[in-house]
Amino acid sequence: MNAELEAQEDELLALASIYSQEFRRAVSGLGGEIRVSLDLPRDFSVIVKSGDKHRDYVISFLPPLVLAFDLPLDYPSTSSPEFILSCKWLSHSQLSAVCKHLDKIWEDTVGSVVLFYWVQFLRDDLLDFLNIRPPLEIPVNDQGQASPSTEGSEAGDSQGEAEGSVVETSDKAAVSLDTRALSMLATDTDLLVHLLDYDERQRLRVFEGQAYDCGICLMSKLGCSQYRECGHIYCNECMSEYFTVQIRDGNVRGLTCPEPECSSTATPSQVKRLVGEELFTRYDRLLLQSTLDRMADVIYCARKACVAPVVLEPDTTAALCPSCRYAFCTICRKTYHGTSHCKLRENTLLTSGSDSAAESSYAGVPQTEAGLQGLWEDYASGSEERRMFLEKRYGKHILNTVVEESLSEGWKGQNSKECPSCRANIQKNGGCNKMACFTCDSGMAEELQHLPGANSANSTAG
Repeated sequence: MNAELEAQEDELLALASIYSQEFRRAVSGLGGEIRVSLDLPRDFSVIVKSGDKHRDYVISFLPPLVLAFDLPLDYPSTSSPEFILSCKWLSHSQLSAVCKHLDKIWEDTVGSVVLFYWVQFLRDDLLDFLNIRPPLEIPVNDQGQASPSTEGSEAGDSQGEAEGSVVETSDKAAVSLDTRALSMLATDTDLLVHLLDYDERQRLRVFEGQAYDCGICLMSKLGCSQYRECGHIYCNECMSEYFTVQIRDGNVRGLTCPEPECSSTATPSQVKRLVGEELFTRYDRLLLQSTLDRMADVIYCARKACVAPVVLEPDTTAALCPSCRYAFCTICRKTYHGTSHCKLRENTLLTSGSDSAAESSYAGVPQTEAGLQGLWEDYASGSEERRMFLEKRYGKHILNTVVEESLSEGWKGQNSKECPSCRANIQKNGGCNKMACFTCDSGMAEELQHLPGANSANSTAG
């Protein structure tokens, strides 16, 4: 092994040892890729200005710069590493200035390995070199999105660039851009959203890698969750059990911080991460339903097969369902009848103070068996508060009679068949195909072959 190759191998091994998580060596050849994360000051923030208004966001992490390189055969004695520098939040002109500075570092260290010095500069000195001071200002384009502008001069030139801003070069200066600089952010991308999303993911990753004292079980554990508004921390096991109990009781608005007198609320993403798919589907459905029920200008379609939410128009009793296009009266919940009086089935006028008017304002129950089953389980297993809410929405009489009766009819339809003579519901639970109706004693055989248990043996007719 010659001296050049030995120096290259030693440098790659050193990088793999120092930057084990950030460095990835090429599968073949002498090259690789290093993701360089900047060390930001504690008070670092980004600001978005739009006219006289501005928004300020404190962040702890910026997306990394990616340095992809290949080592030529005569490195480090003669040639510099060949590289491409890319970033999702710096402009092309700023990256070009950085590439030129990396060349200068190489020129100052010809004959010695240089990758470590490059990484050290990018991590520790990049912000100072580009004259970026918090807050980092991000321009807004015509669509109201935060993105690099198309004005400005070469990055790193403190005479022509606003301090702490993200800018791009004009067409006139584009010829001086370095081809090794790769800005990965398109002008139609909302830069602010990208920065905040990355910062949130990194904060979560760091948070999950540390142990905290749970405020419920009082034990120090890895894998905890934190309420964003108040900062209180609890282990995932306790939070999962807490969320599960609340969701099963139908109290989806009760996922507040367990700390007394604290009103912070868990986010849907936290709930989804800590409960199973089935429970989260229930949570999502009940949360939407609860939100709609709290809106005074929202009712439900009067068609029992639809029951979609409908936004009420002011100063009118007419409502048009956006789903099935059914036009109905918001008072009697029948087909819209213009200025004519609302009428019941008994052809009596419907007054606002009558019991029938109150019953007609209830939401329609689901029309599928699965929907009815879910509603009944929600009512039967819910807390007292949840049961009162459902009674207010659907009517106690409807829940105790209509829903239960509908479920019973559904069960009979699946598990029994009408007698050809008297129409009584008959269930066959075994035996041969010869059986007699328990009501009229009529004999039957062929008609009931498709009943459950029709081919079972050693049992009697029901």
